[in-house]
Amino acid sequence: MASLSFAPGLTLENAFNEETFVFTTPESAEAAEFEVRLGPGGSGGGNAMAHIHPKTDETFTVRSGRLTVSINGQMHDLRPGETITVPNGKPHFFRNAHAGDTVVVIRFTPAQHQLRFFLNFATIAQNHPEWFGAKGEPSFLLMALTLHAFKDHFYVAGPPVWVQKLLFATLAPVARLLGYTVVVKP
Repeated sequence: MASLSFAPGLTLENAFNEETFVFTTPESAEAAEFEVRLGPGGSGGGNAMAHIHPKTDETFTVRSGRLTVSINGQMHDLRPGETITVPNGKPHFFRNAHAGDTVVVIRFTPAQHQLRFFLNFATIAQNHPEWFGAKGEPSFLLMALTLHAFKDHFYVAGPPVWVQKLLFATLAPVARLLGYTVVVKP
């Protein structure tokens, strides 16, 4: 993947976890915002894996359907028009909470490069399904490369961040040697 192009309305589907990204708003320094459509059983955040964003808050606003957001292990059920913010550093995940589709607007404040991070992952899922396991989990080397390239954007909840940073820095060159790629700049 040599470059990433962004055009309002760009739609990328991650069939592994019934998640479709609709990129509608260009990235700014203040915020990154995009829409996620979750099909029945769909989840976000690495197949409903608890994770953290150490330097940005994440806000979910439900447009349609129902969404469950777990924050620090506490479940929150949201209906259309309802909003919840996950403060930076708090472990969380989200998933569709009913049998139909759920549409949610996700906003990161400040933006960092969250739009580019998710654009990368959605593009990779669409273009390189072989880099993912049968249940949609990304290759560990792909995760290492991506999370090293986008430092302080996304970490798995659990192991200390410094351990993850060290591990990802060590494995990122191996991932590149094996052909994995990410695009940090547009």
